[in-house]
Amino acid sequence: MATKRHIIFTLKLVLVLYLAYLIYFLATGYHPDSPAYRPPFALFVLDTINLFIHEAGHFFFKFLGMFIHLLAGSAFQVALPLALLIVTWRQNVSQIPLPAFWVGESLINVSVYIHDAPFKRLRLINPNLIHDWNRLLRNHLDWAETLGDIVFVVGLMTCIGAVVTGVVMAVVEWREPTQRTDYAK
Repeated sequence: MATKRHIIFTLKLVLVLYLAYLIYFLATGYHPDSPAYRPPFALFVLDTINLFIHEAGHFFFKFLGMFIHLLAGSAFQVALPLALLIVTWRQNVSQIPLPAFWVGESLINVSVYIHDAPFKRLRLINPNLIHDWNRLLRNHLDWAETLGDIVFVVGLMTCIGAVVTGVVMAVVEWREPTQRTDYAK
């Protein structure tokens, strides 16, 4: 039994360390507008999933008018992992660090898009597409940097909170293995 505990604890800590590495990358090397950008595989996968969710947001909310249509991509990209976080919280609290990290990473991804609004350097899936945030902020492009910074900091803090929560939950579970761990109570 102790061996199983050691393995589970070790796996959780490895996952947390990997997430900490991803936070470091997100804070220092996350520049998708750069031609030399090569993200870690996990971020590549998350960003690809985020892209599909972002585009689905445009598709599902197009009938509500241009403003909502443009905003819905980024909003849906954050709302879907947030919904997963809420469902996970209600079903299995010990798993919340993963969807919480995804929410934070998604916010950071959106912040890059917001920052790019005045410049339009990001490669869109089709060169003829409208840059959502350029259009949304068209009369206030000087707000892009500040808004992008705010969204970035919230995303980074969410990622850090997810990792810290994962460490705390792993340690609590390690110290109290016989008790059912219910963090929500």
